[in-house]
Amino acid sequence: NDTVVPPGALRQLLAYARSHPEAGLVGPRLRNGQGRVQTSYRKRPTIGALLHRTCLLRWTGLFRRAYRRYRERDNDVQTTRPVEVLMGAALLVRRKVFAELGPWDEGYIFGGEDIDLCTRIGRKYPVVYHPDVEVLHHGRASSRKHIGFAHTNTVIGITRFLRKSGGSRSALFWYKLVLTCDAPLQWLGHALQYGWRRLRGRRDRAAKSLVVLRGVQHFLRRGLVEFWRT
Repeated sequence: NDTVVPPGALRQLLAYARSHPEAGLVGPRLRNGQGRVQTSYRKRPTIGALLHRTCLLRWTGLFRRAYRRYRERDNDVQTTRPVEVLMGAALLVRRKVFAELGPWDEGYIFGGEDIDLCTRIGRKYPVVYHPDVEVLHHGRASSRKHIGFAHTNTVIGITRFLRKSGGSRSALFWYKLVLTCDAPLQWLGHALQYGWRRLRGRRDRAAKSLVVLRGVQHFLRRGLVEFWRT
C-alpha cells in the first residue's frame, strides 16, 4: 500500500531470478518519493545491538561493537550481491522456496516478519539485493498515520524474532527489562524535544517529535503486557 512498481520492474526481477536459480529471495533497490535511495537491506539485529540504542545504556559504551556491526553500511548501493536481510517493502521469493521455508509467520502483527523470513531462507539459499531494478517506496506513509499500532508492534515483532533466532531466556529478560525502563525516558526526551521545537517555531520538526512521542506513549499504555508475553 506504500509502493509503486514501475513498468517492467517485475519482469526484470523475474528475469534475474530465472537466470540465477540458486537465489532463494531477491529484492530491488528502493527509492523514496523524492528520488533518494532508501535503505534496501540491512543486517540481522542482535540483543546487544538493540540494547546499545537505549537511553539507559548508550552513554555507557556497552555493546558498542555489536551496535557498530549492526549499523555498518558499506554504502555500495550499486552492486548485486547476497545480504542478510532485505526490506519487506518489495521481495520476490521462489514458490518452491516459500513452500519449503515459509510461509510468513503470522505470529508477527507488524514489524519483524521480513527479518524472520529472510533469516529462514538465508540459512539455505542466498538472499540477493539486486539494484538494477528499482521500486518507489513511500516509507512510513501508513505507519505515521497509525504510529501507536506501528511502533508497539514493531518492538514486539523484533522481540519475537530475537526469541526465535536463539536468544536465551536470561538475555531476553534483561532486554525486556531495559526496554521497559527506557521507554519512560524516551517519552520524556521526546516530550521535551517537542516543546523546545514548538517554542522555536520549528513546526515541521515538532510534528515529527509528536509522532514518535505518541508511538512510545501507546507502547507504554497498551503494549507492555504483550511485549512481556512475547
